[in-house]
Amino acid sequence: MGARLRVVLDQLTHVVHADHASAASDLTAALISTAPSGCEVEAIVPSGVDVQIPGLVDVRRLSLARRELAASWQLGIAPGVGGGLIHSPTLMAPLVRHDRLHDLDQTTVTLWDLQAWDEPDSLTKSVVAWQRAMLKRAVKHADAVVVPSHSVGERLAEIAKLSGRIRVIPGAAPTALVMPLDARERRAALSLTEGYVLLTGSAQSLEHGFRAAVASGRDAVVLDAPEGAEPRLVEVAVAAGLPEARAHIRGALSTEDRAAVFAGASALVATSPRAAWPWRAVEAMTLGVPVVAVDSGVHRDVIADGGAIVPSTEMAEAVVDAVGDGARRLSVLGADRSRSFSWLGAAERVWGLHADL
Repeated sequence: MGARLRVVLDQLTHVVHADHASAASDLTAALISTAPSGCEVEAIVPSGVDVQIPGLVDVRRLSLARRELAASWQLGIAPGVGGGLIHSPTLMAPLVRHDRLHDLDQTTVTLWDLQAWDEPDSLTKSVVAWQRAMLKRAVKHADAVVVPSHSVGERLAEIAKLSGRIRVIPGAAPTALVMPLDARERRAALSLTEGYVLLTGSAQSLEHGFRAAVASGRDAVVLDAPEGAEPRLVEVAVAAGLPEARAHIRGALSTEDRAAVFAGASALVATSPRAAWPWRAVEAMTLGVPVVAVDSGVHRDVIADGGAIVPSTEMAEAVVDAVGDGARRLSVLGADRSRSFSWLGAAERVWGLHADL
């Protein structure tokens, strides 16, 4: 018997989190490609959204724009959505009472990180409140909550009583992540040359990355810095011994610009142990950039033997090796490990999840 999987695509126009938006589009395209015989995919979108994903059999446009829809669903008000099999690549979902047994209705959501619980000060109060409220609704009404790694699932089980409804489905690098032909020009536009080490993490954890840059004799480029964080991060860099001129703080970049920045990097250093899918580390491995990551459950789950996973106190030594004698070895190991993650593989597991439910 066939089935129609209805995917919530709330960020096609109004992008709130670029990684989540990209993942949702990539996953939906993969769901269409991997649909079992007789099965099809439909999109659920806010009003005023133009959907450009080939293969969708239908698009259900709701009467509310995204912001209003988020507020409505937070309150459990979901008119016009309908039932069936609903999968959300984020927490944004119509989490209301439904009958899975008799009506065959299902609703599943995805939680990529636990920042709103573990590092709430790094987000706005409104974002923290919304995510926490939506998880409470998921506890009541979701048939499954998808997380990207086992360690995230273990931490989520400590936060919410989900009674065995946690499922692990990893993400992947964006399908559009390829080395651009104009990489050099893109780096020049960002005032970057090449040979630097890339850093990801919070203001608290980046100190170890800056010290590693000093030890390796490289400039440091911080990716995904929050708006207004540059002065504070420069202070951290200088305190760690890295001159201000060698600390390059960059905010969110497009997929093409990130690929160009990766192309000029000697290594990526993931300094944060947070329970979150390591977007940039997976991208680095995909592009063959050596990865050094602080020891954490997520990094052991995802990076595994595809990079150097070390305590923060050993990060400087590991980065020196990663940009020197160990560069080739880590590049090959990372590229091999990255093949474990694909959106086609994730889509097959989503189909399997709904079949199991």
